[in-house]
Amino acid sequence: MITGEIKNRIDTIWDAFWTGGITNSITILEQMTYLFFMKMLDDAQRTKEANASIMGVAVKEPTFKEGMWHNPDTDKDVPYESLRWSVFKNKVAEEMYRIISRDAFAFIKNLNTGKESAYSKFMANATFLVQNPRTLVKIVEGIDALDMNNRDTMGDVYEYVLGKMAASGNNGQFRTPRHIIKMMVELMKPTLKDTICDPAMGSAGFIVESAKYIQENFKSELLKRENAEHYKNGLLHGFDTDSTMLRIGAMNLMLHGVDNPDVEYKDSLSTDNVDENRYSLCLANPPFAGSLDYDAVSKSLLAITKTKKTELLFMALFVRMLQMGGRCASIVPDGVLFGTSTGHISIRKEIVDKQRLQAVISMPSGVFKPYAGVSTAILIFTKTNAGGTDKVWFYDMKADGFSLDDKRNAVAENDIPDIIARFHNLEGEAERTRKDKSFLVSVEEIREKGYDLSINKYKEIEREKVEYEASDVILARIKSLEEEIVSALNDFQTKFM
Repeated sequence: MITGEIKNRIDTIWDAFWTGGITNSITILEQMTYLFFMKMLDDAQRTKEANASIMGVAVKEPTFKEGMWHNPDTDKDVPYESLRWSVFKNKVAEEMYRIISRDAFAFIKNLNTGKESAYSKFMANATFLVQNPRTLVKIVEGIDALDMNNRDTMGDVYEYVLGKMAASGNNGQFRTPRHIIKMMVELMKPTLKDTICDPAMGSAGFIVESAKYIQENFKSELLKRENAEHYKNGLLHGFDTDSTMLRIGAMNLMLHGVDNPDVEYKDSLSTDNVDENRYSLCLANPPFAGSLDYDAVSKSLLAITKTKKTELLFMALFVRMLQMGGRCASIVPDGVLFGTSTGHISIRKEIVDKQRLQAVISMPSGVFKPYAGVSTAILIFTKTNAGGTDKVWFYDMKADGFSLDDKRNAVAENDIPDIIARFHNLEGEAERTRKDKSFLVSVEEIREKGYDLSINKYKEIEREKVEYEASDVILARIKSLEEEIVSALNDFQTKFM
């Protein structure tokens, strides 16, 4: 867990960007990412060099080689040694600024081999924006104390930095809280046999948490060569249309020990995405806002639901992308559950009648504050193309362990452990009534209700009967109080007037 000292250090780094004139949250995160990466490369090589020295051998495939590196941006040769964090951090401010902004930044932009490729392939249009040496010195001093070799600590650091992005992104995007992501991963229980995809990956939270789950639950299996190979090169996939978020997401993955994920620039809803029957698990929080022209949308998605709304098109995309028997857990805005348009109804019919809908978890609107106050739910279904929906499990989440206001302070009330426990024991839900937090609803009833999936359509609200006193008793009490007031006023006038 990230300590208060590290939080304070990150806050100081963040403030240095602000005072240096960089105030956009995503831009700060991106610029911080570049410097994290520079230090991580040097820290990793220093560890290799220490181990090689003990063994009396040369470092295998060093990032910083002997001799000179040719900077294609300046057409000049510079020593590899000068590009190392441990070297340039000790230079005077102006010299350090020149090395980082001109040479070290160009170096990480042009890395294109080995495990760095997942990150460096999105660096072509990257720009270094720190404007002056004084600001850079403060930032470098703050980052220098962070141990880039401790992947758990750095993962927590990065999550904390992501959490400081207090403004929502464009096109309805906003960061999914880490504990919600973790809940969804634990609900789906990914394995080493899975092929996992988030087609709207953003900062790669779902992919990172899936990787962590597998690392923690399949340690012995990961020692086998074929499993390790699948974990490194075939398990994790993610797409986004925002180059900045792809860079941030790739760094997030590397800081969590995922060195070679399949991360691509791709418009998941367009004809450019031809993935079909490919993945065994989709986890996502796709964009809620916006609509697309029919011409910009893949025809195979429109065949499932003819709509321009992105939240509905992503549900169709999951159906198309999943293998037979593949599972999906996706966050959706409440409108997907009860919207009355042709598109809304058709996608719900698709999931209920042609696939196997398993669960609808209603979440309170404060879950995404301070980024957004939208009410959301989690839909969980399995692709069958032959139906199979029998009873759908509904859960009415009231608390997620944090206050539901903009402050989002930790609180004792938390339904998440209960949600996970009940979902993995649906047999025990059969006897629950509609007055409970969770209950089962038959597919026949869902069809009778017009495929409405909002929990309030089925939940039975128990109203307590309130017994009021008789009117003559209340009137007598009022008169008695009135007499006491008059008596008190008379006493006051006698004593003081």
